[in-house]
Amino acid sequence: MLQELSIKNFAIIDSLALSFEEGLTVLSGETGAGKSIIIDAIHLLVGGRGSAEYVRHGEKKAEIEGLFILDDAAHPCFEKASSFGIEIEEGMIVLRREISNSGKSVCRVNGKLVTIAIMREIGGALIDIHGQHEHQELMNEHLHLSLLDQFGGKEIHANVISYREIYKEYSTIHKQLTRLNENEQEMAHRLDLITFQLKEIQEADLKLKEDEELLEEKRKLMNFEKLYEALQTSYSSIQGEGKGLDWTGLAMSHLETAADLDTQYQKTLEAVSNAFYVLEDAVHQISGELDQLEFEPDRLDLIETRLNEINGLKRKYGSSVEEILAYGSKIEEEIETILNKDSHISELQNKLQSLEKDLIIEAKNLTQSRKKWAKKLTVSIHEQLKQLYMDKTKFEVRFSGKKEEAFSFSKFKKDGWDQVEFFISTNPGEPLKPLSKVASGGELSRIMLALKTIFSKHQGITSIIFDEVDTGVSGRVAQAIAEKIYQVATHSQVMCISHLPQVAAMADSHLFISKKLTKGRTSTAVKRLEEEEKVKEISRMISGVEITDLTQEHAKELLQLASSIKET
Repeated sequence: MLQELSIKNFAIIDSLALSFEEGLTVLSGETGAGKSIIIDAIHLLVGGRGSAEYVRHGEKKAEIEGLFILDDAAHPCFEKASSFGIEIEEGMIVLRREISNSGKSVCRVNGKLVTIAIMREIGGALIDIHGQHEHQELMNEHLHLSLLDQFGGKEIHANVISYREIYKEYSTIHKQLTRLNENEQEMAHRLDLITFQLKEIQEADLKLKEDEELLEEKRKLMNFEKLYEALQTSYSSIQGEGKGLDWTGLAMSHLETAADLDTQYQKTLEAVSNAFYVLEDAVHQISGELDQLEFEPDRLDLIETRLNEINGLKRKYGSSVEEILAYGSKIEEEIETILNKDSHISELQNKLQSLEKDLIIEAKNLTQSRKKWAKKLTVSIHEQLKQLYMDKTKFEVRFSGKKEEAFSFSKFKKDGWDQVEFFISTNPGEPLKPLSKVASGGELSRIMLALKTIFSKHQGITSIIFDEVDTGVSGRVAQAIAEKIYQVATHSQVMCISHLPQVAAMADSHLFISKKLTKGRTSTAVKRLEEEEKVKEISRMISGVEITDLTQEHAKELLQLASSIKET
């Protein structure tokens, strides 16, 4: 859910800090008070297109920041953030957007700078903003298949997994076969190229971690003088008359006398004795190292030449010796495959035919499962539309997948061979048309609410925003819409800009948006309404400017009705 929202210098908003709660939050107020501006700010926060016009006049930049809480460890936002190298700790994710008066944008997710595309990708998994005339996820026919799969839950998911396992293997073999069947001339050029590459790698006679060992040896040779001086100084500090070892031996001798006189000094004697023998071993080691040290300028030249050779191979075949050798093994196998092309083609074709049969079986099972759930979805949609007084409306899930007889690899996708689109007819006698072609505002609002009611529990969206989707409705339809919006809010946090008193009465939290004049400048103010204030605001929404005792009674009745509906 969206827990905190901070907006600064955005349009007519000077500075605004809002806290949101779970359930349904309604934003109401006079036209032009700034309700839609708040939604615009949230839209920019999740990757919407921005411009310098959004920056408050006279300010250098607009700032928007939002804190989201993710309660579900399986929320898709975790995977998306991880793929972009963004850490999410304790289920908290902070989005921040700055827009300068020059039009430039700066986007951050949990403090990390990201592109607008990445912010849009993550923001899309957090908030779904639906306005009366916007095409949202449910209106995109390319996403209808995934929505049906979400509705089908574990059953369809299991079938999709079974299909994908075979499809992945089939796809790999098909690509191999395609490469082998390529133009003979291209294949010959490829063989010449990789034969040359393999010869170059083999002649280099590389050893694992050879470059690392050479670099270490080079470092030592380049610092020979410093190394020799350090060892020589260490040796002369320990060995010789009046030096470290000599004084330690003298101390040991005197401590032996002390220990003979008093046993309490025995441990001290042992410590100094150990130090003496350790120093003695160390000085012998240093002496041996000094004897072995020999500066070899020719060896340094050889190392430089070898490293240049290895770096040349790295530029062509991999960033490390290990990657170069792995590439060599790979092209060696490819050479063998090309030289024995005919036998490999025959083997792959047999595998492909066998997998093809399994793939068709799994695709059929997946289609059968989807069609079963499509019928259930149709029943659920009709039920929801009936509750919204659209009982004459017809909804249908249409399949346009590929048939077995017309099989070819290109007709299979990673999610099967089905193409799904939602069709609807809102008037008796009229043909069913694609959902994306529905244009009537009032009908569109109800259709979207029916779909949202069903899909909100499956989509995993943290928050849903309805921006005046109830425009053009009244009476019993308005009450039905209010109940439906509240129903969506039982599965996702919902924020709704509304002019309908019925919707306001169903709110778990009611924010009143108003304009105020400070030092000659207009700015937006937000107030969270208490119970008595809710009655007054709903009364205003019923009657307009003048609030009478009768409208207040009507407002109280609406709140009581809403309370009883929530209980059921």
